[in-house]
Amino acid sequence: MTAIAACMVSCHDDLDQAPIDPDSFTEADVFANATEAKSGLAKLYASLALTGQNGGDSGNPDISNIDQGFSQYTRMLFNLNELTTDHAVVGWGDSGLPDLHGMYWSAGNDFSGAMYLRLAQEVSFCNSFIENAAALDDEEVKTFIAEARFLRAFAYYNLIDLYGNVPLVTQITTALPSQSPREVTFNFIETELLDIQDALSESQANEYGRVDKVAAWALLSKLYLNAEVWIGTSKYNEAVTFSNHVINSSYSINMNDANNNGSAYDELFLADNNSNGAQNEFIFPINFDGVQSTTYGGSTFLIHASIGGTMDAAASGVNGGWGGIRTTKSLVQKFADINSLNESLGSLSDWGLVGDATENAWDGPDMEMYQTGSNQFALYANLNAGELKFRFNEDWGQNYGDNDADGTLESGGQNIAIATEGTYYITLDLATLTYTADLYAGDKRGMFYTDGQSLEIETIPPFENGYAVTKFKNIDSNGNQGNDSSGNFTDPDLAVIRLAEIYLNYAEATLRGGAGDMNTAVSLINELRVRAYGNTLGNINASDLTLDFVLDERSRELYWEGQRRTDLIRYDYFTTDSYLWPFKGNEASGVSVPSYRKLFPIPSNTLSTNPNLIQNDGY
Repeated sequence: MTAIAACMVSCHDDLDQAPIDPDSFTEADVFANATEAKSGLAKLYASLALTGQNGGDSGNPDISNIDQGFSQYTRMLFNLNELTTDHAVVGWGDSGLPDLHGMYWSAGNDFSGAMYLRLAQEVSFCNSFIENAAALDDEEVKTFIAEARFLRAFAYYNLIDLYGNVPLVTQITTALPSQSPREVTFNFIETELLDIQDALSESQANEYGRVDKVAAWALLSKLYLNAEVWIGTSKYNEAVTFSNHVINSSYSINMNDANNNGSAYDELFLADNNSNGAQNEFIFPINFDGVQSTTYGGSTFLIHASIGGTMDAAASGVNGGWGGIRTTKSLVQKFADINSLNESLGSLSDWGLVGDATENAWDGPDMEMYQTGSNQFALYANLNAGELKFRFNEDWGQNYGDNDADGTLESGGQNIAIATEGTYYITLDLATLTYTADLYAGDKRGMFYTDGQSLEIETIPPFENGYAVTKFKNIDSNGNQGNDSSGNFTDPDLAVIRLAEIYLNYAEATLRGGAGDMNTAVSLINELRVRAYGNTLGNINASDLTLDFVLDERSRELYWEGQRRTDLIRYDYFTTDSYLWPFKGNEASGVSVPSYRKLFPIPSNTLSTNPNLIQNDGY
C-alpha cells in the first residue's frame, strides 16, 4: 500500500472516519514534483467545497452513511452554526434536521456526526500531504506545506469550537488516539499559525481561493476572541493585535456598487463575487462554480433551499426552490423595523396620514404621526403607490394637501402623489406649512422576501411561516445568470473569513478589555454601516458602541455565514434565557436549554470504534 493509501486508512482511523477510494491518489503521482504536489494541495481545499470524487454529489463520496449532498462543509456549517440559532429554521423533516433548531439533538445526529467526519478527513488529508511533501526540496512546495498546515489548523479550530476535546493527531499513525484537552489543541492551533505566517504568501499575492499570511492572522484573531470561553483565559489584547495586522493589510472592504442599487453589500453574495470587487474583502473563500465544481452544498444549497412560496426562482438565477430554510423575527427585527424607528421619534399625535397610499385607504383610520418638536411631526410609513393628505384628528375640516407639488402645503389642497410603493420617512412642519416624503432605504443588509410570508412562525413547516432570505443569488452584478444555464448549480463563492468580520472582532475585543482604540472601533463599525446604508445615516457614536450592539451588528453583517452559534456562546446567550428566539428549545416562544448544548456530541459510531474516546457531558 502506498503512503497515501495508508493515510487514507490509518489517518481516518485517527479520528475514526471511513476511507475513500485510495486508488484516486498514489504517492508517486502526487509527490513526483512541485507541479504534481499542487494537485494534491488542491484536494485539501476541495474537500471543504466538494463531497467526493464525482461532481454533483453523484457518487464515490468522501463520507458514508449520510446523503452526499448533505455532507458538504459549508452546508453543515450552516446547519450547526445557523440553524441552531435565531437566524434560521427549516421545514424539512429529514431525520436529525428538526432536532438542530429545536436544540434536542442526540449523539446519533447525522449532521453533527458528518461534520465531525468531514473535519477529521481534512486533518487526515493535511497530515498525509505535509508528511509526504516534506521530501520535496522545493521552495514552492514549502509554501504548499504552510497552506496545508493552515488548513489543518482551520479544521482543528472548527473541531474545538463544535466538539471541545478532540484527538490531536499530526502525523500518519495506526494507533487509536485519545482526546486532547481543548486547551492543548488551542495551543497547537496558535503555535502552528504563528509558525507558518512568514512561510505563507504575502497579502493577496497567492491565487484567489488560496490562503496567505493574512489568513493566518485572521484565524488567530478569531481564535483569540474565543479564548476566554474555550480555555478560560482571555486573550483580547492578542485579538486586537492580530485584527490590526489584518486591517492594515492590502485587503479592503468592498465599496464597489457594481449594480448601482445604493449598497455594495449584496455584491459579496453574487455569482461574480470572485471578480466584482468582493474578492478584495475575502480572506478565505470556499470556491464554487456551477459547471466546474458542482455540489448540492455550498451556495447551491443556500440559494435553492431559501426559495419557496410565491418567490420567483429565476430572479435568483436558479431553476426552482426547495422550500426549506428561512429566518425568524429575531433576525428581521435587528434591521431597524418601522415600529422601532417610529418609537424613537417621540409620542403619538393627533396629526396623521390618510389616502389610498396608506394602509387604511381614504376611509381611515389615519396613520398617526409622532410629534418630534414644537409643530414638528414625523412618521416612518409603508406606503402604496397612490395619494395621501395630512389630517388632524381624522377631521376633514382640518386637512392639508399640496396644490403645486412643491413641498408647500395648503389648507384643503390637492392630494399628494406617492409614485412608488416603499418605506417612506414623512415629515410635517406646521410652522412653515412644509413637508417631506422621502423613500427610506435603511440598512440594505436586511434582504428578506415577505410576500405571502408571515413574520411570526406559528409552526415549522410550512415555508410561508417566517420571512425568506434573498441574500445569496446566482446572478452577477449585471443581472446575468451564473455559469450553469440549467440553473441547477450555482457560482457564488462563500467567504468563511472576510475582512468585515475582523473589523467586528477588533471592536468586540476592545470592548472586552483588549488594548484597542475606541475611536478606531467606532470608525471601523461606521465603515460597514456606510456601506449598509449607502450614506452616513446609520453611523454611530462611541456612546452607542456596546457589546450587545456589536453582537447585533455581527448578526446584521454576517447572518447565514456560519458564525452565529459561536457568537451567541461567547455572549452566554446560546443556552440561557437571557436571550430567547422562536422555537429555541423547541418551544414556540423560546426557552433555555441545558448548558451542555454549547458542544455537540462525539458521534456514537466514532465512540463505538475507538474505546479511548470519552463522550461530551450530557450525551
